[in-house]
Amino acid sequence: MRAAVVGTGFGCRVHVPALRAAGFDVVALVGRDEERTRRRATRVDVPHACTSLADAIALGLDAVTVAAPPDVHLPLVLEALGAGAHVVCEKPFALDVAQAQAMHDAATVAGRVGLVAHEFRFAPERAAVARLLADGVIGTPRLATLVHHLDLVADRASRVPPWWFDRSRGGGWLGASGSHTIDQVRHWLGEVKAVRSAALPRRGSDAEDSFIAHLVMESDCEVTLEQSAAAWGPPLEVSRVVGEHGTLWIDHDRRVNMADAAHPEGRVLDAQTSTPPVTSDDPRHRFTHLELAPFTELCRRFHAAITGGDADGAATFADGVASQRVMDEIRALVG
Repeated sequence: MRAAVVGTGFGCRVHVPALRAAGFDVVALVGRDEERTRRRATRVDVPHACTSLADAIALGLDAVTVAAPPDVHLPLVLEALGAGAHVVCEKPFALDVAQAQAMHDAATVAGRVGLVAHEFRFAPERAAVARLLADGVIGTPRLATLVHHLDLVADRASRVPPWWFDRSRGGGWLGASGSHTIDQVRHWLGEVKAVRSAALPRRGSDAEDSFIAHLVMESDCEVTLEQSAAAWGPPLEVSRVVGEHGTLWIDHDRRVNMADAAHPEGRVLDAQTSTPPVTSDDPRHRFTHLELAPFTELCRRFHAAITGGDADGAATFADGVASQRVMDEIRALVG
């Protein structure tokens, strides 16, 4: 199955190896800069370096993955679907829910598979929590707290793609990371009924580097989301769900724990082996060791769906629309 990757950064680093591991033949890399695209295509052993998606489509494609900035997702996805290709599109899926709906509708009309790159659904610890919640081990969830502080851009001189904090191009930490977290909440707890409150702290004219949101789910579970990419100091990560009969949480070593009346102090239910981080002075590389295995699993589900199977838990374009609607509501509240 022949695939092209649009995007020479994360696309080269994660999409290309994940697609290959899932059984795709990556025949083209698409980028804006001809020399850089050729150099990176050579580095990852992709035979064709293209400066337009049309050039890649002319090679004959079954699938396209889009790892370009969010402001160009819509035209790229529509072009790929129009050529008969199946698509995985990076998050944030769109600039707004109207764009997200347009891509979903186009995939439906074309009869093609459309998935959003929420690969962390397949991170072992998050998948384990999803299974445990579905099995009802803590009863009906009542309260969930997801907090993540890291120093990714605490230093304003950090190397990041230009669009990351450009609001006009879909930048901002709500889309860059919050889109994953909103999908995580939906995957664990169902649909969001309302956004009660929100804040998007930012520095100067940049898009937000942090966000806070209080959601209520259709189940009436109350959810607090808080993230910052600009927090000096050691990282802080909390993922905790309080239910009628117990509490589930993921600790700093990515172990899944549960406490209830029988084990009030808590016990480990699922232990994961941490993968050593990649050493790099480029913050964009800091999470590659956590992203590659889940993204490979996403690509396996993509391959299965194309060949007549089931995407089996992968985030679809319909999920992308639902998550985008929540982000739009958060931004509307903030104004």
